[in-house]
Amino acid sequence: MTPTGIITAIIVGAIIGLLGRLLVPGKQPIGALLTILVGIVSAFIGTWLAHQLHIPTATKGVDWMELLVQVVVAALGVALVAGVTGRRRTGALRR
Repeated sequence: MTPTGIITAIIVGAIIGLLGRLLVPGKQPIGALLTILVGIVSAFIGTWLAHQLHIPTATKGVDWMELLVQVVVAALGVALVAGVTGRRRTGALRR
């Protein structure tokens, strides 16, 4: 992967992670770096899932349906990570 591709993946991952985080109600106890990581992973999983669902992923311009799948996957990822890290932090405070 080229340096430009890495930078693009980080930027797109950050945007997808933030959009996914906006869809999850309440406060999520995860930081910006974890949100970006969830967004990057969600971008790859969302593209794969869109391809499996026969959603066009190689069109001219923005692939809105693929982006929607990526954001929904990111929202699920943020909720999952926030739930796991939230329980871990809450459990540590109760001791």
